[in-house]
Amino acid sequence: MNSTAEHVSDTRPSFRAPSRREAAENENEVVKKAFEKDKHDALRLAVRARWVALALIGVLLLVLVPLKEVIYYHVLLVGFAAIGWGQLKLGRVGQSRPELILLFCDLALMAFTLIYPNPLRDYDWPAAMQFRFNNFMYFYVLLAAATMAYSFRTVFAVGTWTTGIWLTGVALVYFQPIEFPELSTRVEEALTGFTLMQQVMDPNSIRWEARIQEVVVFLIVAGILALSSWRANQLLVGQAGVERERANLARYFSPNVVEELAQNDEPLKQVRNQNVAVMFVDIVGFTKLTDQQSPEQVIHLLREFHGRMESEVFRHNGTLDKYLGDGLMATFGTPLPSDADAGNALRCAQDMIKVVAGWNAERSDRGEPEVKASVGIHYGPVVLGDIGANRLEFAVIGTTVNVASRLEALTRQVGAPVVVSDDVVEQIRREPEHSIDCVSLLAKKPPQEIRGIAEPMSVWALAAGD
Repeated sequence: MNSTAEHVSDTRPSFRAPSRREAAENENEVVKKAFEKDKHDALRLAVRARWVALALIGVLLLVLVPLKEVIYYHVLLVGFAAIGWGQLKLGRVGQSRPELILLFCDLALMAFTLIYPNPLRDYDWPAAMQFRFNNFMYFYVLLAAATMAYSFRTVFAVGTWTTGIWLTGVALVYFQPIEFPELSTRVEEALTGFTLMQQVMDPNSIRWEARIQEVVVFLIVAGILALSSWRANQLLVGQAGVERERANLARYFSPNVVEELAQNDEPLKQVRNQNVAVMFVDIVGFTKLTDQQSPEQVIHLLREFHGRMESEVFRHNGTLDKYLGDGLMATFGTPLPSDADAGNALRCAQDMIKVVAGWNAERSDRGEPEVKASVGIHYGPVVLGDIGANRLEFAVIGTTVNVASRLEALTRQVGAPVVVSDDVVEQIRREPEHSIDCVSLLAKKPPQEIRGIAEPMSVWALAAGD
């Protein structure tokens, strides 16, 4: 937020706007945190899904293979469950070598399970028979789980690594076969004259064409899922950006205004004139108050003060324009006007004084000095719109801003914590939600000279203690 108010003194700290690089780093940090949270949640779901799938497979094996050899497969299922647990503990966004190692172990264990013969079985057959049961489909379970990692690289790695591991296993069976030649001879004799059938039914054949077809289809599916994961990542980045923008809005606007802006398609950068209630709040005698305090104590004081004042601004549907060292500027009626802006501003000021009084009671119990706040409010036309070249800021500009600043300074002269212009009171009386109680607490003062204003201005003041 920005303003042309002359309220900021030379002794107040200036704040450097973040550079493009810093802004990009901050944005990346926000996105990274979003990825970290979503990936951890996804991994938790993936591990639970894995355990459920493994349990179902274990039951299915008992039904399909009701023999003692099924114990071997159940032991391997426990290994898969342990790998999933390790992935949950070690998984993180970005390059993670332990996670990649576990992923490789997952695929290697799957290939070993499907290719290496069960040592508990009571019978022997050619090693090539391991490929006759279409067990390669179990790799799709691992591929589906990989999509939960929110990484298209992980999905593609599962596709390529599975291809390499599976073809390596097939090659080992081909070059170091466990064969039963007599079985091939019997098939040839039984299917004499049917060459293609002989090739298909040969128990010693690994059928390279079928194995190649398996991995090619798997690679195609992995590529499609990787593309889908990439699109999901882009959507997540966009959603993180939306949440970041909403969080930035929440720093300046009340929650109900943030919700309205989030649903509003009209851009804020549209330059326009608008009547707004402008408020300046300051700590009286701040330099003297903090003269003997450490930097940490000063910052702590400012944080407590600003936090209380900010809450009141938002509670009364105001907008926090900016912090001004030991003070702040707020507006009521930006970015969207209402029919109670002046009344909201005055009620906010009165509640601020009450909040400071309660805070002083706490400070007194701790032996800390009293804090006095001063508030100035003016109502009138301002110019709204974005300013800046590379870094845009929503600005509230005009004489109304300067007058509000000077009314805040006038509080010392009239001896009141709150000074408002006659324009504020008149506008409150025109508002349908006007509460006569907030105006009744004010006392009209003689016209005051305001720098920059040709004629003396009628002002109203809140008596100390009200």
